[in-house]
Formats: sequence, C-alpha cells, structure tokens
Amino acid sequence: MKSIAMFGNRRENTGKVSAKSLRTEGKVPCVLYGGENHVHFSMYEPDFKLLVYTPNTYKVKLDIDGAVYIAMLKDIQFHPVNESILHVDFQEIKDDKTVDIGIPVKVVGNSVGVRAGGKLIVKAKKLRVRALPSVLPDFIEINIEHLEIGKSIKVGELAAIEGIIFLDSPNNPIVTIKTTRAVQEAAKAEEKDGKKKK
Repeated sequence: MKSIAMFGNRRENTGKVSAKSLRTEGKVPCVLYGGENHVHFSMYEPDFKLLVYTPNTYKVKLDIDGAVYIAMLKDIQFHPVNESILHVDFQEIKDDKTVDIGIPVKVVGNSVGVRAGGKLIVKAKKLRVRALPSVLPDFIEINIEHLEIGKSIKVGELAAIEGIIFLDSPNNPIVTIKTTRAVQEAAKAEEKDGKKKK
C-alpha cells in the first residue's frame, strides 16, 4: 500500500476552546490512538488534500514534532455547511496487528454487457477488508470482461486473496450492468418486428 508523509504539532491544551482557536488559525485538531497513549496534535487543513480528497487509501507516516508514527485515517468530521474539516482521528498501526480499512476498487476489462449497450454501475468504490498492514494492496481488481446486461459481481464471488478477509456482506453487489432505455426499446422493436413476420 502507498504511503504519504504528514507533519503535525502536539497540542498543549485540548477541549472546545482550544479546538476553536486552532480552527481560526487554519489548523485541524487531531488525535492518534492505538498506541500506549493517545496523542493530541494539530495539522494545517490544506495538508489533508492528498489524503482526504482522493479515491486512494494510504498509510500515513505521521511526524509529530519529530516523533514518527505509522498510522491510517480512521474518522473525519466535516462542518455541515461549509464542509471544512473539523476533527480527524488517526489509528496507529503495527506490523503484527490486523487493521480494518477500505481498499479502492479498480474495474478492468470491457464488459460484454456494455458492448451490447448496457451501462456499468459501480455500486462500491471501496471494499472493507481486514489484514496485516504488510499485505494491504493499493486496490482490489474487479474484472468485468464477461459481465452481461442485468448481471452483477458480488463480494462473495471475488477470488480469495491470501491474508485478506472481506468484511462487506457476500451479497453486496460491487458492479452491475444495467439495461439502458435504448436497449429496452431496441428489444421491444425487435419483438414487434418478429411478431409482424409471423
């Protein structure tokens, strides 16, 4: 899995007043948990651009006043109106402990259903998995080459990946080929034409 480096500063004080003060400075209150102690720190909001506004999932190399931690983004709170980042939770990860994380889906292949006029619908852009950090992939590849109109690929149909447990329901569809109006109308026209010939 790809990594991204981020830098923060420890917070001297916690609480609503301190958090509000940080936000007026363009900083985001953050917490890192999963280690021996929680680490409260702050980071500038623009620094989250590559981590948050991307389809990718990253391990984060967190440098907090010189102390380096390997972590992942666990939770993020946005302002309900202006969508600025209010608070971020990171979880420290260890090589010998499994983590639960969302891995991006990468669709490959040219579906026979799409070639026949169907429309590809991606139902799940990420899949939840549990694995050791060392085996986490950058993405999970979904081959749709043989997917026909009206058919789906579900989580339970994916080939097993060594060391990885899928956490989503096996019945959850990942991709579907939907019938378009043009295909439906063509089918009706063909049916009418067939009846006329009879």
